[in-house]
Amino acid sequence: MNTISVAQLNSLRSEFKMYLRENHPEWSDSTVCTIGSDAFFALNNNVGIDFWASLVSEETLLTARDKIRDYLVSTKGSERSDERADGYLSALRHLKSFLDNKHPSLATDWSGKVISDINLKSEFQAWMKKQKKANGDPYSLNTINAYTTALKNATAKLRLTEPICTDLFYYTLVDDFDTAQGIIEAAPNFEEVDAAAGNKAYSSGMMLYRRFLKELGEPSTWIFQGNPKYYDVIGAVESLEKITWAVNQYQKQIKKGDKAYIWVSGSDGGIIASGTVLCDPELRKPNTSDPYTRDEPLKTDYYLAVDIKIERKLTLSKVPRAVLLVDERTKQLEILTYPAATNFRVTKIQEEVIESIINGTYERVPAVDEPKPEIEVKRRYWLYAPGEQASMWEQFFAEKIMGIGWDYLGDLTTYPTKEKINDRMQQERNEDKYFMNDVLAVWDFVHTIKPDDVVFAKRGKSQIVGRGVVESGYIFDDSRSSYKHIRKINWTNNEECNYPEEAPNKTLTDISRKTGTIDFLENFYAEKSIDSSSFIEEKSYDPYSDDDFIKEVFMSEEMFVKLKGLLLRKKNVILQGAPGVGKTYAAQRLAFAIMGTKDISRVKVVQFHQSYSYEDFIMGFRPDGNGFKLTEGPFYKFCKEAENDDERPYFFIIDEINRGNLSKIFGELLMLIECDKRGEKNAIRLLYKDEQFSVPSNVYIIGMMNTTDRSLAMIDYALRRRFAFFDMEPAFSTDGFKTKQASIQNPKYDALITKVQLLNKAIAEDPSLGPGFRIGHSYFCTNELVDDLWLSSVVEYELIPLLSEYWYDEPSKVESWSEQLRGAIR
Repeated sequence: MNTISVAQLNSLRSEFKMYLRENHPEWSDSTVCTIGSDAFFALNNNVGIDFWASLVSEETLLTARDKIRDYLVSTKGSERSDERADGYLSALRHLKSFLDNKHPSLATDWSGKVISDINLKSEFQAWMKKQKKANGDPYSLNTINAYTTALKNATAKLRLTEPICTDLFYYTLVDDFDTAQGIIEAAPNFEEVDAAAGNKAYSSGMMLYRRFLKELGEPSTWIFQGNPKYYDVIGAVESLEKITWAVNQYQKQIKKGDKAYIWVSGSDGGIIASGTVLCDPELRKPNTSDPYTRDEPLKTDYYLAVDIKIERKLTLSKVPRAVLLVDERTKQLEILTYPAATNFRVTKIQEEVIESIINGTYERVPAVDEPKPEIEVKRRYWLYAPGEQASMWEQFFAEKIMGIGWDYLGDLTTYPTKEKINDRMQQERNEDKYFMNDVLAVWDFVHTIKPDDVVFAKRGKSQIVGRGVVESGYIFDDSRSSYKHIRKINWTNNEECNYPEEAPNKTLTDISRKTGTIDFLENFYAEKSIDSSSFIEEKSYDPYSDDDFIKEVFMSEEMFVKLKGLLLRKKNVILQGAPGVGKTYAAQRLAFAIMGTKDISRVKVVQFHQSYSYEDFIMGFRPDGNGFKLTEGPFYKFCKEAENDDERPYFFIIDEINRGNLSKIFGELLMLIECDKRGEKNAIRLLYKDEQFSVPSNVYIIGMMNTTDRSLAMIDYALRRRFAFFDMEPAFSTDGFKTKQASIQNPKYDALITKVQLLNKAIAEDPSLGPGFRIGHSYFCTNELVDDLWLSSVVEYELIPLLSEYWYDEPSKVESWSEQLRGAIR
């Protein structure tokens, strides 16, 4: 095999750390974890070396050190690159020493191999949906979710004597899983944890997962399709004893020992050979000199493939496609219902029919044609592009809408015909042509799509990114900055899959007649429909709209749209401004606006301070009266909640974010909060726990920072790079605040507001202060009675002390403005 499993790699990492602890008892856990992580830096980053080959000798280690230095210079700049490269070299030497002692041939054996990130979580969930309990009833979604959670976090609460992979879904072989299961069940507190999980989720889940792996390990049957237009399939089959075939589908399921049928495509196509798969899917280098390739090479980059031993050549007596189409048992072969793929599963019954045709014992069972609607399609299915290359997908998913461009057209209901739409497009583009695809997309979006239609969102021509059900008619929302033409939609799924054929290069396409394609996509999303949010006891929360935010936060609609889009795109935003501009208030209501409801269960607020640490935020050991206990922090718990409800957004709000040491608080997770480092594929091992952890893509982080902080310039570069910054301004001039001010009906209050605006002008022009020190509007937002006592309290105990801090070295300014503020309310 040319791959290394994640389980193998994780086991090696754990063993390496144990080796470091045994051989360096004077080292702290932090030092062990740092060296254990640094040793694999070149593996985790594309520094331009064969990582395992670099561990063969001191000479190869020095070469690796130079490559790491060059990588650091190119990505981080030259500062300290030599020093850091020497640190990674030291860690690599420790790793080499470990391998020389414990696994002397491993570096050579693993050289040239790649890491396989196969994780069978989704496959197990789909399998569970088809299983029955002893009484014949199917397993409930709640039970499936409980088993899945137990298997994914198997070692979280166990005191294990030996290291294993935390996520059991990385175990793909029964023997490896049996070893891990034995270690888990030998844990001294296993029975206690298993009982506490309810329905013995650990033991029951492992029993079922073992059965799943056993079934997965049994030989399966597949069809491998080739197109004679691009490859001489018949010539290759007739001449070769072994043939290499790409694996584009079922990459986790196809395996060594499976049965394979070779299929030549076309209306007169069919099965022309059968044989056995000789290996698991492996990364292969393109064969640019393959004599059976017509014109251009089929592959130009590394690709997954298997070798197939050809055991029966049927080119002169093929199993015809036409025969399989008219047999009730084989008419639903995957290759017949959605043929635009390479690899197709064959059921046991279908295999028996195919074998009977080959050996001459075939008896046809006539296919029964099901009646199909001829004209009217009650529920339509649509292929839809949410922006170019799905650029608007995350925003539309969060807002629960679908939208199209062509904003210059205005309200689309004002165009009585397609010709009128085209006339306007010609005028806008200054071209005399009929824009058929664009006109049809616009017309269908307004007039043809109906509530309850199904929409598949696509990226490019080959990928589906989600599924949804239309909930409203056409809406023209002129308040939006772009994509003003929208419909409300319930996005039911956001998992990605390959489109089974080449998708048209259009914004909107009716695919209702493509029944095979629809079946493929609906079956895929049906298997992904295990939504853990359905297991949470639903609470009723008040709705909250964009208009509510604009009204309550005193922000212009334009600025709100920018802020909302920034958070949805970047996932991490810092609201910065002087005290009193409403940062915390805005952060919580921004979360509500995106969720569309005041769902406080999906919002968490914490505050950083100088002594705040990783142990407070992620996890750490805390005294519990009987020693020390590993305690989970708020960010770890929050991410786990969001992970189990991955189709709804969650918001983690951090007040005074610049007061904490980000590197110290986030530790090894700092990288994982970046928008392109989210999800399980980027998981890393935690400092205090033998667990692979990732930050879910549905977690949005909102930080707040006071611009009056004199240490603002010292903000960690790591913070600046991973967050977008949004300035919060005093809102005295906004329509919302003016409405609030008018409702109070107090001349002294009005006079004070006017004076504070003048004061803000002076603060903004002061070279020692600047706009970031202006006084915010929230000092003047109250539901109390605004009388002389209230006004005096604000001036004397909030504003004047603030001025004393601002101009501590200019007492004359403090005295002058204090008198002006007092004078405004006399």
